[in-house]
Amino acid sequence: MCLILIAYRGHPGYELMIAANRDEFHERPTAPLGFWDETPQVLAGRDLQEGGTWMGIAGAGRFAAITNYRDPRQVKSGAPSRGRLVRDFLQGSQPAREYLEQLRPVTTDYNGFNLLLADETGLYYHTNQTGEIRALTPGWYGLSNHLLDTPWPKLQRGLRLLRDQLEQQSSPTPNDLLKVLTDRQVAPDADLPQTGVPLEWERWLSPIFIDAPGYGTRSSTALLVGNSGKAHIVEITWADGSRREFHLDWRA
Repeated sequence: MCLILIAYRGHPGYELMIAANRDEFHERPTAPLGFWDETPQVLAGRDLQEGGTWMGIAGAGRFAAITNYRDPRQVKSGAPSRGRLVRDFLQGSQPAREYLEQLRPVTTDYNGFNLLLADETGLYYHTNQTGEIRALTPGWYGLSNHLLDTPWPKLQRGLRLLRDQLEQQSSPTPNDLLKVLTDRQVAPDADLPQTGVPLEWERWLSPIFIDAPGYGTRSSTALLVGNSGKAHIVEITWADGSRREFHLDWRA
């Protein structure tokens, strides 16, 4: 389960800002943020179990990220890995909308997901829950484990904290975004969604930063892309507190 907070042309001087937590079982093997040997233009972490990734960037202004759609009743055993959808887009050159249109006939083969893709033509959202492909207009968005902008407490709180943080800064830094991602406030029971997991787990999953038994926020990532195309990305891996930081020309 994950949280992605998005400012798309929502702050002067910046094309895109992303603050994202990756939540996963502690036992799932993972490689941290880095350039991939076989496709050096891709900068992403890696799920070593299935070979995909949850979020990353690549040359020519390509960005991709995915979240699971939480509904235990819909889980299909043997479904293909959703992380490969992100991997394949980042490793390829197909325009984002074309990639999604080509993908749409087979998305029901996968367990529930939300997919964000960006390239030089814009930022797009797709979910296999409705089949929608949506070109996003400039603004602020939040995505967790339901549909885009579903008003879950963590999403609403995250967007509020992010906007408050960024509106105080004329030149925000990754640390400004990362600060928001460490918030551990648990939502009141009356505000919790009902997603098919026990109440105790709805509580565990309700903060921006999750720390549950055997499961939680594995890493936090901040991405800032200026209008010039210069990108600054930072990832913190919480198991050891390590920090990885990269500066690059996103459009090259």
